[in-house]
Amino acid sequence: MDFLFVAGGLLLLFLGGDFLVRGSVALAHRLGISTLVIALTVVAFGTSTPELIVSVGAALKGSPELAIGNIVGSNIANILLVLGLPAMIAPLGTGNKSAGRDLGLLFAAGLIFTALAWNNVIAFWEGAAMVAMLVGYLGLAYTLARRDASAARLYAEELDEFEVGPQKKPFIALSIIGGLVALFAGSTLLVEGAVNIARAAGISEAVIGLTLVAFGTSLPELVTSFVALIRKHGDVALGNVLGSNLFNLLGVGGITALVTPIPVPPRMLIFDIPVMIGVVIILSPFILWRLRFGRLAGTIFIGAYVLYVWSQFNGLSGVSIG
Repeated sequence: MDFLFVAGGLLLLFLGGDFLVRGSVALAHRLGISTLVIALTVVAFGTSTPELIVSVGAALKGSPELAIGNIVGSNIANILLVLGLPAMIAPLGTGNKSAGRDLGLLFAAGLIFTALAWNNVIAFWEGAAMVAMLVGYLGLAYTLARRDASAARLYAEELDEFEVGPQKKPFIALSIIGGLVALFAGSTLLVEGAVNIARAAGISEAVIGLTLVAFGTSLPELVTSFVALIRKHGDVALGNVLGSNLFNLLGVGGITALVTPIPVPPRMLIFDIPVMIGVVIILSPFILWRLRFGRLAGTIFIGAYVLYVWSQFNGLSGVSIG
């Protein structure tokens, strides 16, 4: 039954996120909001909503390790898996200069996240600071994109992946409300099933959050990356991951801490958070030196993700004991 809860929760999270984003984009268009603002806010928030709802829900239900594991594990999965799998089909675009800026900001956000977590808890005021930094990032991205035609084009292409949606008001409302209901229901099922599985198998909630839950909440980004490549928008796949990871750290982490303090397991500080920062460093040469990110790189990234998941369930990370 718990495995059915997890499977059903993942399906509802995927469908709910998709309906919410498409309905929100359609609503924003009807309200006359600019394409750039929609791409920077509605799409960014929408694709990371599963991570947000799952992390907040897990923390409120007394499973903070699952909440922090979801944030860190999702960022690892986004880079190694969400970039690696599509690269097996077609090379990713790494030449856009905004990618270099976002890469630097993501690395800085990772270091800030690590520093705030170093005392083994992310408190309310730290969460507020993270949300403030996210708002600052969105403001900076908006300002720079208005000055740079190529950056504005990239955000417009990202929005294209979600353009098809309801146009009539009743369907827009139904899409948004239905998406939110599906997200909350999926989060409840996923957290309940994952926690029960972890306890029955003697696996820590941190490991479940870092692997199973993180993979599930990264599905919207994975689908978006595939769609972008099919439409020959390779730059969008990379930009989507960098933006999503920034939002996970500052937005999901910050908002969750505003709801309730997030305890950080000591061994996660030693292994998983350094891995999260390390995969950003591994990605850096492809962006900074504009190296080809094709089938070979994708295979290496996927192999690294499989090795990371294997380490979780074989005790090599040290967090699976508990």
